[in-house]
Amino acid sequence: MADKKVVFIAFASEDVRQRDFLTAQSLLTKVPFDYIDSGVDVSDDPAWKERVSSCIRGSDGVIALVSSHSLTSSRQQWEIICAREEGKKILGIWVYSNDRTALAGVNSVVWTWGDIRTFVEGL
Repeated sequence: MADKKVVFIAFASEDVRQRDFLTAQSLLTKVPFDYIDSGVDVSDDPAWKERVSSCIRGSDGVIALVSSHSLTSSRQQWEIICAREEGKKILGIWVYSNDRTALAGVNSVVWTWGDIRTFVEGL
């Protein structure tokens, strides 16, 4: 059995329900991986960035849940910048069928389990 992969999820707090759907979907698969994220609590704790960068550094790759909310989420934008700085592969997943927001430097695809599985297996 392959080593279990760890995938960091970058998402705007408005898209927490889609994050929940993604993590639930992963429970129904045979691909060995776990998700981690920074949660939805945006705090003024100065150690927040260090904790998140440590999580991203320890992950195998990053899935960014992409929506129009991503454009105004400074937290999600920072997580993506951090992932780039750490050299992590990033996959953007459009979380709404009627929203094809483009994030600079993030290759986004329609949400399909096949694309997610291919990304995780390639990490």
